[in-house]
Amino acid sequence: MKISSKITSPIEEEMKHFGPYYKKNFDTKIPLLNIITNYLIRRKGKQMRPMLVFLSAKLNGSTDEGTYTAAGLIELLHNATLIHDDVVDETYQRRGFFSINALWRSKIAVLVGDYYLAMGLIKSLEENQTEVLRIVSTAVKEMSEGELLQIEKSRKLNITEDIYYEIIRKKTATLIAACTAAGALSSGASEEQISKMRDFGEYLGIAFQIRDDLLDYEKTNLAGKPTGNDLKEKKMTLPLIHVLEKMPASKKRQILSTIRKHHKNEKKIAPIVQYVKDNGGINYAREKMTEYRDKALEILNSYPESDAREGLIELVHFTTTRKI
Repeated sequence: MKISSKITSPIEEEMKHFGPYYKKNFDTKIPLLNIITNYLIRRKGKQMRPMLVFLSAKLNGSTDEGTYTAAGLIELLHNATLIHDDVVDETYQRRGFFSINALWRSKIAVLVGDYYLAMGLIKSLEENQTEVLRIVSTAVKEMSEGELLQIEKSRKLNITEDIYYEIIRKKTATLIAACTAAGALSSGASEEQISKMRDFGEYLGIAFQIRDDLLDYEKTNLAGKPTGNDLKEKKMTLPLIHVLEKMPASKKRQILSTIRKHHKNEKKIAPIVQYVKDNGGINYAREKMTEYRDKALEILNSYPESDAREGLIELVHFTTTRKI
């Protein structure tokens, strides 16, 4: 799904200069590191996080060197966490490209992730961006907590809706909130504006993750049936959690037992996916996604009209209607 020009046009110049700015952080005398870095730069995605930093800065003022530092730091730490996630999850492809651990083994992938983390820390200190470093470091801490909480709960399969929101706030929303808060900070925004943009990013991040959970029920295999990939990994997401909380105890035990014992068996999982669809799980999750989308839009509508505001509004709608 292509990014709308409404999103990119207010920050066209910034994104054009961001690529070379980001790449120059990786000058190293280690040939292997250069090869891996060039590979990662070539397979870059939509760069939503730098976009959020620049749009947030423009919404609250203007961009400057500090905005580039914030965007670069977040992109470095985001890539580091993705590399580490691929090792932990034993994932060998991301966005149609082989992961670092697939091509160069897990040991090298972990070391490259560590290098990116260190580069982010050094860059922020060199630019005297300690407040941005605090924002982003808090996000990385919470992302780790969210991952560990999800692992713990997937073992016991006892996730309530409140715990689900805690997990996705920490795992996904906290980094998006760091983007919007850091962007506002770099523009010289007040504490009140920074806090408002942090809330905006958190609402956007939660809506983003719920949409991701819904996509798992919409994606189909070659036979045209839902893939149920989250269930295969014993990930309890909002559509299923909602249905479990209102079903009879005996049926709940039966479903949890199937997930616990047969989560990798597509034939066993498929009826659970259908049951969730038939019993309102999808509609409920869509309603909740819309609630968080509207909370994010309400914050944007409190700002005067501008190209940056329109870009962020378009980005919110893109996030909650995307097909991938």
